[in-house]
Amino acid sequence: MNYKGLILFILFTLFSGLSLFSQTVSGSVRVQRPDGSVEPMAYASVYWLEGKIALESDDKGRFSFDRKKTDTVSLIATFVGHTRDTIILGKGEHKADFLIKEGEELQAARVVTRQQGNYISKLASVKTEVISAAGLCKMACCNLAESFENSASVTVGYSDAITGARQIRLLGLSGIYTQMLDENRPVMRGIASPFGLSYIPGQWLESIQIAKGPSSVINGTEAITGQINLEHRKPTAEQPFFLNLFLSNTLRTEANVASSIQLNNKWSTVMLGHFSTDPADHDGNHDGFRDEPQSLQFNFSNRWVYLAENGMQIRFGIKALNDNRLAGQTAFKRDSERDLNTWGSTIKNKGVNGYFKIGVPLSAGNTKNIAAVIDYSYHKLDSYFGLKDYNATQNSLFANLMFQNEVNEFHKYTLGLSATADDYNEYFRDYYLGSYYDQYPGRFEKSVGAYGEYTYTNGEKISVVTGLRMDYNNFHGWLPAPRINIKYAFDEKLIFRALGGRGFRSANVIPDNLGVLSTGRRVETGTNLDIEDAWTYGANLTGYFPFGLEDASLSFDYFRTDFRNQVIVDQEYDLSRISVYNLDGRSFTNTYQVDLNVEPIERLSILTTFRYTDAKVTLKGQGLVEKPLTSRYKGVFNVQYATRMNKWTFDVTAQLNGPSRLPSFYEQGGYSPVYMMFYAQVTKKFRGMDIYVGGENLSNYKQKHAIINAENPYSAGFNSTVIWGPLMGIKVYAGLRYTIFK
Repeated sequence: MNYKGLILFILFTLFSGLSLFSQTVSGSVRVQRPDGSVEPMAYASVYWLEGKIALESDDKGRFSFDRKKTDTVSLIATFVGHTRDTIILGKGEHKADFLIKEGEELQAARVVTRQQGNYISKLASVKTEVISAAGLCKMACCNLAESFENSASVTVGYSDAITGARQIRLLGLSGIYTQMLDENRPVMRGIASPFGLSYIPGQWLESIQIAKGPSSVINGTEAITGQINLEHRKPTAEQPFFLNLFLSNTLRTEANVASSIQLNNKWSTVMLGHFSTDPADHDGNHDGFRDEPQSLQFNFSNRWVYLAENGMQIRFGIKALNDNRLAGQTAFKRDSERDLNTWGSTIKNKGVNGYFKIGVPLSAGNTKNIAAVIDYSYHKLDSYFGLKDYNATQNSLFANLMFQNEVNEFHKYTLGLSATADDYNEYFRDYYLGSYYDQYPGRFEKSVGAYGEYTYTNGEKISVVTGLRMDYNNFHGWLPAPRINIKYAFDEKLIFRALGGRGFRSANVIPDNLGVLSTGRRVETGTNLDIEDAWTYGANLTGYFPFGLEDASLSFDYFRTDFRNQVIVDQEYDLSRISVYNLDGRSFTNTYQVDLNVEPIERLSILTTFRYTDAKVTLKGQGLVEKPLTSRYKGVFNVQYATRMNKWTFDVTAQLNGPSRLPSFYEQGGYSPVYMMFYAQVTKKFRGMDIYVGGENLSNYKQKHAIINAENPYSAGFNSTVIWGPLMGIKVYAGLRYTIFK
């Protein structure tokens, strides 16, 4: 890595931008609720008529741009289902504060405009792909794992052919290197991570933001390849009742309920409920094993918000889940005895989460404020895989205290203290060729840290976010993590972004690789493992050009991740065991991506994206080789067409999945084949209700021989972890979404 060149480039970009002071218009968009309360309107659209540009307010309702010395600036602010507000600024005026509300005529016909499904945020200093509520409705999106089918940035696959656990890949690396956030609180960590993607129902979400790279220092050190932030349905949403029902041809049944209630102009709450079940046995490849486990899941969440007249906000909530899975051979039932005649697995997850957030303004206009976040999680996993047992509990506490000061429209800084404590209690009984081995790999790990982050913003022209955090870990000592993000707009049609930063994470060998328990090998849990340490840096160039009804966007990415330390879980070094050791050599990924978003005619949108990954790692006995089971490339083509008033919506998605290097013990190695997958959905909209039918994997493509030595599951050669393609064939489904508006 050429650090000197990168530093000089960043400094040149920074100081060239600082010299370009211009006349900046800034402002905010707020929404007035029917009860009279007023709050910021995130992601509202702001149109500048003379400049012929469209802006988007940030998550706090703020926006800014360069007026280019024009005498008059005519602005319109709007949001789907709300009234418009218009402001005209004369010469010398630079402030525009909008107030929008829901008009009576809009209450009778709420959905008359289409929200973009997937788009790149113009305001964020880091390239951020947003999957909106409309994007989550393009497919059934039963849970978070199924919400990325229209994204090439994120790849989702099975971790093994037995448990049904799903894992994501971002920048060519496993999802364990991506920090998952629930409204900016770290979630899905440790023991909760193997099945965490299945515990976030897609219909609970308002949007998903995918930010590549280390991003901000505020939420800890664990973001190496990126951050995925989940925005849930809000207590302030005027939807007292929402119901989603789903049924597929595999008999998967699902129900989601949401209710947002505003008790008065200060207190609001949202209750979210989920039920799903997979009651049937599926063995489409006739190997004697269930392609997906039987499952039964209940999930409940209750979130509250208090908005004081002085601007203080209090948010708190709880969440509880219960998930029960039966996997393995179809002959194995819940009441079957564990013996060498059949191979079975039960996996029981229980979890509770609670959080409290408070923000207190210290000045008029909230330019100074102090905020605190406390989050507690308990997770219990009881499971067995054949004759291997794995039982674990996790108690985790996260606390964050921050002070933010917006000095003026150009300068802002944040200072904070944070602490994390994880108590892992693990019991692992390993069975290998007739012998049992008991292990207790649990630990109590804690870290405390301080951080500072500075933001320079000059309208839409340039923004620089640079930060440093220093944490002390009771196992690994001091962990310094510097990060920088730069956005520079050559003009409103061409935006450049660059970033660099460092991240750390402690490996949890078994939860991170739960699929290895579904093998016949002896499993190592590792000794004297280093903390994983990596640098990620990259750049993005996004251009907007006239094409069709609205400006089309074309985006180019390059990202690289270099590991200094990495925990390697190796199945190729010793075929009798799962080897776990520290990296001794190089490990890196290079990722290239291009995205094209166009709307050639009214109500027709086309998304095309392609990603290429070069991932290599040093393995014992092999040296530097291509990382196994990492797809070289992925392409996505999505077309959506809606009739007038969105009465009918048609979605079609095609995926091209590239080859992955196969481990040497699987069919003599080599590469997996290139394959296509197709998805389609039709939605009919009625007043307050959507009815949809659709299909997944319409080409019925399935990986053959997903389980090695399936006929002899208690042999050393039994292995279910070499997964590169879909396990289930064609799926058709139907469902409805019913909403009562206030």
